[in-house]
Amino acid sequence: MMNRRQLIALFFVLACSVAASPRAVVPVHQKAADAAAVVIPFELVNRHILIKVRINNSAPLSFILDTGDKLAIVNLARARALGLNLQGQINVGGAGAGTLNGSFVRNASLTVAGLEGNTEPVVLTIPLENLEPRLGHAVDGIIGSDFMRKFVIEIDYPARVLRFYDKDKFAYSGSGDSIPVRLNSSGHAVIPAEFAVAGRAAVKGNFVVDIGSGGALVLHNPIVEAEHLPPPDQKTILTLGGVGAGGKVSGRIGRIAALIIGKYRIDEPVTLFSSDKAGAFANAEQQGNIGERILSKFTAFLDYAHGRIILEPNASFKNPISPVMSGLGLVSEGANYMTFRVDELLEDSPASEAGLRKDDIILAADARPTAELTLTSLNEMFEQPVAHKLSVRRGEQTLQVTLTPRKLI
Repeated sequence: MMNRRQLIALFFVLACSVAASPRAVVPVHQKAADAAAVVIPFELVNRHILIKVRINNSAPLSFILDTGDKLAIVNLARARALGLNLQGQINVGGAGAGTLNGSFVRNASLTVAGLEGNTEPVVLTIPLENLEPRLGHAVDGIIGSDFMRKFVIEIDYPARVLRFYDKDKFAYSGSGDSIPVRLNSSGHAVIPAEFAVAGRAAVKGNFVVDIGSGGALVLHNPIVEAEHLPPPDQKTILTLGGVGAGGKVSGRIGRIAALIIGKYRIDEPVTLFSSDKAGAFANAEQQGNIGERILSKFTAFLDYAHGRIILEPNASFKNPISPVMSGLGLVSEGANYMTFRVDELLEDSPASEAGLRKDDIILAADARPTAELTLTSLNEMFEQPVAHKLSVRRGEQTLQVTLTPRKLI
């Protein structure tokens, strides 16, 4: 049994419609000829995978699937509403310098909709409400590697589905590259990779595969300091909207020449050069985190039983990562997260130049009222390098502004 008070690490980073019912067992995926797959749809909410689960026969709940987590964790408010048996106290850290106070959960288990024959104990509860405004969605919990290692899981980002294979029958025969993976002491999936800075030799390291991060690449503070990053001539901006289990993350965002994973080279990924002195991004055991903006360029097979992750490039592989930015950090509030408030602005950015201010409320975008939008759709809209006409409420005033995202780094 774990101690009454213990620090558990949880990677989780936010970078600034309900799924259809799961389908039954379907014919085998063409790259796993000896296994049948159970296909589970997911929501991609602000670049995070949300799936439906039940705890002790509850109504459906929204859980984040996270390779940067080990245990099944339930939101404290949800645990109390469900009347779960909570005992003791525990401190949970993660991305960001702070920690969260939680409790152990007893006599609770979850099932993923469509995989009702497989249960997973719910071990911890911590408050997760700070994540919801930047996701624009309720977060009832997080499910991690203890569950995922029971299967081979295929993440198909373009189709918005997960395919679950019997790990003992899975046989891969595609053209993807097999990357060795290990689960570290915290249950995080770690792979070897290299990063290259212009004019320098590539640096080898170990990187957390973190589908619970909505960003691209994070370099941890120890390697940032050791390699004197970013270079003096590197154009960077302050991080915007980065939030983890431990609170806000700090650092500057720029680009490096490339990230190399196996036989694949991702050119000029957006990179957070962490300045955190505590928390996950101050960890010297791994050199960084690889997040959704890179991983979604692939169909990924998480095959922990065979010590590998298989990556197949998809149609988005050659697309640049975040070619433009707005300099705008939004949060969603109120009933159904339908009030979109300006929480952060970068200086000398399209958002500040448009005259937007902190706490402005967006009422409409490109003639569409916000009742027709989500935080995810707004953020995706503001990654397009075109002029967007916004209707904004500021106090008692309603203003019309034009926001034109552009390349900042």
